Amino acid sequence: MSTALTPANPATPGGPQLPERFANPLRQIKGVLAQPAVRRSAPMALLIGLIAAAALAWMSLSTPPQKTLFSNLSDADKQAVTTALSTGNIASRIDDATGALTVSEEDYSKARMLLAGQGLPKEAPGGYAILDQLPMGVSRAVEGERLRQARESELARSIQEIDAVAEARVHLAMPEASVFVRDSAAPSASVILKLNAGRSLSDAQVQSIVNLVASSVPGMKPSGVTIVDQMGGLLTKDGAAAGNGDDRRIEFQRRLEDKYRTQLIQLLTPLVGSGNFTTEVQAEVNLDETSATRESYDKQGTLRAETGNWTGNLANATPPGGIPGALSNTPPPASTLQVPPNPAPGTPGTPENQPVAGGAAPNAAKQSDTFQRAYDLGKEVSVTRAAPGSIKRLTVAVLLRDPATGRRTAMEINQISDLVKSAVGFDQGRNDNVTVISRKFADTGAATDGPAWYDNAWLPVLARNGTAIVIALLVLLLGVRPLVKSMTKKKEDETKALPMGAAGEAEGEDAAAVTGPDGIAVQPPVTLEQIEATRNFDERIGAVRGFTRDNPARAALAVRDMIKAEAN
Repeated sequence: MSTALTPANPATPGGPQLPERFANPLRQIKGVLAQPAVRRSAPMALLIGLIAAAALAWMSLSTPPQKTLFSNLSDADKQAVTTALSTGNIASRIDDATGALTVSEEDYSKARMLLAGQGLPKEAPGGYAILDQLPMGVSRAVEGERLRQARESELARSIQEIDAVAEARVHLAMPEASVFVRDSAAPSASVILKLNAGRSLSDAQVQSIVNLVASSVPGMKPSGVTIVDQMGGLLTKDGAAAGNGDDRRIEFQRRLEDKYRTQLIQLLTPLVGSGNFTTEVQAEVNLDETSATRESYDKQGTLRAETGNWTGNLANATPPGGIPGALSNTPPPASTLQVPPNPAPGTPGTPENQPVAGGAAPNAAKQSDTFQRAYDLGKEVSVTRAAPGSIKRLTVAVLLRDPATGRRTAMEINQISDLVKSAVGFDQGRNDNVTVISRKFADTGAATDGPAWYDNAWLPVLARNGTAIVIALLVLLLGVRPLVKSMTKKKEDETKALPMGAAGEAEGEDAAAVTGPDGIAVQPPVTLEQIEATRNFDERIGAVRGFTRDNPARAALAVRDMIKAEAN
């Protein structure tokens, strides 16, 4: 007995020999596909695959994009939220990888409103309620961290009460207290805000948040608070930036221009109609703060202090005498008035030694005097401070729309120019300029018609569903329909080949094929003449089968007649 040896695998020369059926997998696959059963079932398998591909494409394209509703929820909150969404006819999904709860983009806002109305999900305890959950015997460090967390939660809730703020998070950096003054550090805080869509915070609101946080933590200064929005923009400003003169100048100029522009709009709207004019105002403001001090003195002063002495001749003077208590105040003896010579001008004591008309007589015993007198002069101090914000120059431009028929007259334009000058406080002394012209406006109807058709929200949904429908139709028309036709044609061919086989061999080229409406070649119907013209028994059997297929009623009558004839 001899055994056949399989050739060695060419891929592994010198290696172990493999059976031939494993040597060439491609040939084996072709052999499997060439089997009649596989060939008969291949169209059906391909049809099922195409239908599955169309269904998969439909599911992937018709399903709207998902948006995360909540990312970190407990199991109880997931169950409550899912139940509430199902009650509201909103489809939701839970991602197995991340555990996030998602809904479609179209239902996102509706789902948020529905859950907010029901108070879902249940918020975790925050604020000072955290302190109620502290177990007994916790360490001082854990207690301090819980207290800091409670403060952060309470501050975040207080900040969220502002209308423009949607969410807020507060982080407090509180260093450990030290007994050494040089090692003490002030606490600081960081606040991140998520603002509502289309909203912003003014400088006053940002400063109020800074003061709120700084006042809530002992020892914290407003300079230690930093506020950031959800886009990463720094909202707080330091002292140098807040007091920048350029920013104040630009802000004041903008507000002044808006004030004048509003006045012009209110003035011209009743006159020429809304949309028939446009105006621009340019104001040059002076924000320089001027301070002046002036001092003035009165020419006539006021005697403040006087020091000095005088000398006189007491040789001929009568000393006081008499008995104390007695009448000793007797009049002095008669004296002789001696007029001294006229002294030189400027001699001290001259005014006192000369007689003054209408005044007291000079003292005869006084020879000279020396005095030092100090006078207070009248002093007036005036401080003038010019407040910033004066207007250096004002420029106003007004463009009017010409009427549909004709043009505006020069008189009308001059009247409108005078009204504009009166509205803005025109001053020729500071070289103000007001320009009013009238022209045709460009057509802006296309720009004010609203968003374009391709910017509508329904377009992506329509495109997604339309693409899915087109793919499904292409699969059905280009894949499923040809397969069904081929299967139907093959079955018809097999059915027609049985009765017409012998006749076809006998007649050869004489039997002409007839083409049907679907382009499928079919055999002509069998007649009685063809049955009688058969040459052998096999051809007659095939012709009878064809006649029975084409004329089942006549065949049944013929069989009935045959049965009756045999019975008789």
